[in-house]
Amino acid sequence: MTKSTVPNAKLTLLALAISSFGIGSTEFISVGLLPLITNDFGISLSTAGLTVSIYALGVTIGAPLLTVLTSPLDRKKVLLLVMVLFIVGNLWAAMAPTFSLLLIGRIISSLAHGVFMSIAAVIAAEVVAPNKRASAIAFMFTGLTLATVTGVPLGTFIGQVTDWRMSFVFIVIIGLIGLISNALLVPNNLSKSTPISLRDIGKVLSNLRMLLILFITAIGYGGVFVVYTYVSPILEKHMGYSPHAIVVILVVYGICVAIGNTLGGHFANNNPLRAIFFIFIGLALALLGINFSMESQMIGLIMVFLMGLFMFMNVPGLQLYAVQLSEKHVPSATAMASALNISAFNVGIFLGSYLGGLIVHYQSLKHTPLFGFLMVMVAAIVTLLWLIFEKTKK
Repeated sequence: MTKSTVPNAKLTLLALAISSFGIGSTEFISVGLLPLITNDFGISLSTAGLTVSIYALGVTIGAPLLTVLTSPLDRKKVLLLVMVLFIVGNLWAAMAPTFSLLLIGRIISSLAHGVFMSIAAVIAAEVVAPNKRASAIAFMFTGLTLATVTGVPLGTFIGQVTDWRMSFVFIVIIGLIGLISNALLVPNNLSKSTPISLRDIGKVLSNLRMLLILFITAIGYGGVFVVYTYVSPILEKHMGYSPHAIVVILVVYGICVAIGNTLGGHFANNNPLRAIFFIFIGLALALLGINFSMESQMIGLIMVFLMGLFMFMNVPGLQLYAVQLSEKHVPSATAMASALNISAFNVGIFLGSYLGGLIVHYQSLKHTPLFGFLMVMVAAIVTLLWLIFEKTKK
């Protein structure tokens, strides 16, 4: 990358942030739309929840495989193709006449997600000076944070006042703005990426420590999605909030997520594993709090906001520790280790939302927080045992 592109770095990062806002909005948009989708297609709440779990499954499979397939290609071309795929998937979802076709649209857009996250982070790091790389990546990811604060609630509001399909049209428009911004503002002379081999997947998965961090990421992060996937019906049916009040609650929830994500990065800087353990305990207690205060409007809502605070707090620490472990134990496959940990987050979303659907279908909506609590506690216990093991080694 030549120095002449550096003055345009802020505009490049802005283009990437717009795209990440679209990607982040579409991932969780159906969380606020579940009641509307349920009514429109005449399906059960647990079936509608597949719009979250299927998307996560698509990212899980798509992130490592498409990262491998696109690694020899020009980065800007891949970025533009990914945004086209994203637009097509959401347009498909908006026009889907049946629920099955809606799920296909969700799968198409999910394939764009994993590749975008890996390639956009690399581009963001490349267009700035080496000492500003972490800040550049953080700025690019602000799009995701803003999506939680504004994109999902705004999409939910649009769905409520018009039709849930218009929420996906709203995301298509963001995708088009992102595509045009990337075409105009991302430099053409980006360096070629190093080809990644499918064998790197085997290298990562054959290492016990890497398997363990992937397991902790999936189970610990996934536990919250047993509840979060169904947070709109919980707020409406059990806590008595109106659909319009839920939009405001989702905005405040997004602010809590943004604060937690920022704090999580700060806590994980020195000892990520210890930070991961304590954050899991905080998340588990918040989920247990929801379980015991489900019928209380005020206390229940406070517990939901606490869940939001801890929800993404572990993301920086889990991703950092996965990269640190790979640099130490599988240095030749660090890029794949990072991609697989992104997959592990989405395995967690799939497991959590799918398990939540089963609980809603076979038991009751009010039992979801207890199962989420148990999932997070499994991750916390494994993390504690790992901490003890590392201490005894020293």
